Amino acid sequence: MLKIDQQKILWEYDGDLLVIEPWGKNSLRARASHMRPLNLEQPWALLPQEEVQAQAYRVTYKGHQAVRLDNGAISAVIEENGRASFLDKNGEVLLQEYQRDRTMRGTNYSPMMIKGREFSPMRGPDNSLTVRFESDEEEKLYGMGQYQQETFNLKGSVLELAHRNSQVSVPFVLSSKNYGFLWNNPAVGKATFGTNHTEWEAYSTPQMDYWITAGDSPRQILSQYARATGMPSPMPEFATGFWQCKMRYRTQEELLNVAREYKRRGLPISVIIIDFFHWPEQGVWDFDSEYWPDPEAMVKELEEMGIKLMVSVWPTVDPKSPNYPTMMEQGYLVHTDRGNRTQLECGGYEVFYDATHPGAREFVWDKIKKHYYDRGIKHFWLDAAEPETIPYHYDNFRYHMGSGLEVANVYPYYYEKTVYDGLKTAGETDIINLERCAWAGSQRLATLVWSGDIVSSFHSMRRQIVAGLHMAVAGIPWWTTDIGGFDFGNPDDPAFRELLVRWFQYGVFCPVFRLHGARVFSSDAQEGMGYGGAPSGAPNEVWSYGEEAYGILCKYLFLRERIRGYVMAQMDLCHQEGIPPMRPLFVDYPEDEAAWSVKDQFLFGPDILVSPITHGGQTSRSVYLPKGARWVQVGTGQVLEGGQAVECAAPLETIPLFVREGGSVEAKTLEI
Repeated sequence: MLKIDQQKILWEYDGDLLVIEPWGKNSLRARASHMRPLNLEQPWALLPQEEVQAQAYRVTYKGHQAVRLDNGAISAVIEENGRASFLDKNGEVLLQEYQRDRTMRGTNYSPMMIKGREFSPMRGPDNSLTVRFESDEEEKLYGMGQYQQETFNLKGSVLELAHRNSQVSVPFVLSSKNYGFLWNNPAVGKATFGTNHTEWEAYSTPQMDYWITAGDSPRQILSQYARATGMPSPMPEFATGFWQCKMRYRTQEELLNVAREYKRRGLPISVIIIDFFHWPEQGVWDFDSEYWPDPEAMVKELEEMGIKLMVSVWPTVDPKSPNYPTMMEQGYLVHTDRGNRTQLECGGYEVFYDATHPGAREFVWDKIKKHYYDRGIKHFWLDAAEPETIPYHYDNFRYHMGSGLEVANVYPYYYEKTVYDGLKTAGETDIINLERCAWAGSQRLATLVWSGDIVSSFHSMRRQIVAGLHMAVAGIPWWTTDIGGFDFGNPDDPAFRELLVRWFQYGVFCPVFRLHGARVFSSDAQEGMGYGGAPSGAPNEVWSYGEEAYGILCKYLFLRERIRGYVMAQMDLCHQEGIPPMRPLFVDYPEDEAAWSVKDQFLFGPDILVSPITHGGQTSRSVYLPKGARWVQVGTGQVLEGGQAVECAAPLETIPLFVREGGSVEAKTLEI
């Protein structure tokens, strides 16, 4: 049965219910259930409907066989058999549920017995869900978060909808057909972008929920998506500078000496980070006073040097923590349905706090506030945020909000919310927290994502360039990597020094410019240096890689300083309109067909074209200049028409850069 309920269009048949309604400009939200009422109160990644920009809409019947909802540039049509189609403003199909045979009038039956929406029963109250759409094999797809692969056009890809260390599932995809699609469901599952059809799967969920938007360009689509899920937070000005980090500074004096040395050398530095195992026990959320005797004095000295301090906190709780009994009693720890409670072994037998539980969030923030914030520390590194359970048995975990299969992907959002809400309540406005994961909507909570514990290799570097562009399209604009990679890397190895220099050049043009890595372990860090004798890693400061590398790295440090005003302008635009500062070429040049295939270059704002060197021993590369502008080569001043590829020299000290003629950045500004 088709019907209209105020602004919604509905279809009901034999226990199935489908509801489609306007949800922002040029956008629609679709929800469905089988043999149970729809929950219309849970927004998940979307802002509540009343907070999303309204637009005129109209609902019409098409005879007695279909009902249509028009909302600006997008329309939805539900046929009598329940099939949903989405059309652009010209009536062309953007997305249409999968169907092969004509169904019987008034039913959704077909001889093939394959439904566009299929709820399958399972033990417990939920169903598994598969939603199928027809596929246009010519379209190109981008976004979906961060996967460790070099695939740029996702058409033909199969992606796990789950988080892992260095994998971030943000289920928003942008199509070259000028629509964007958000799978608004935190369940673990799978997305298949086949050439014959598209499938979205949730392994356990009470209902279907997705959002679709249409527009004239990728920029419009990204902006509408940001308005529906929340504009990115305003970037604090200090965060646009250089961030120094290594695997672990072991003592207060060691960290301060590094900061002092940067200042002694006259090098720019904005942030320095205390990484893991500075605590006496996991789940204490405090300093080990033997090695960090006076945090207030440390913060004061750093502030006098103009350096912000960021401190790592983990979501793990060791049974030896004095907080463990209370958290267990109050139900603040993630449950396991089978086996023992241990969810990670990293210096102990840890359990994760349940960030989906409001009481657990308040409890953990209370400890962070008392031991860090009240000592002057206002910026936090939220590590292991997937959460990093070992192994990743999603079906074995149970959260306050539901089973692991049903809600696991929303964990990093609520982990960040723990700290973000606490800081907002304390009156803070310049908020930025570094987190090793995210979900759709995390951008509105001042979340900076980095790409996890990646390997130190050129192959890995190439994957990060692609991952960063997909994350930008997926709506997470604050993103960075461990410059040089995290795992391995010998500072004395000439091959690694080359990699580090090339990665550092790339890092200058990432939204956040941050040096980090484990490197090879130093021999004196194995015991007697804090919790568990945790290793500290080899030195990882810019002077740690020999004189040749040091000279080059210093030049790029000062290059970043020169463009910080430009970076801040892009961050302001991102906050106001949702346009990511680092983005694929097609975002600005959608009419250039070649721009949709370039995966190893990107735009940093509208005016800087960045082409990293991504292979060892490489001293030149081909650079594609987007059609629709003229480009000025940095270093030579040569002006070239867009729409062509040019060969550029790239000795070790050079990353090929161009600026858009007539833009806000002059080529000489980027010269080193």
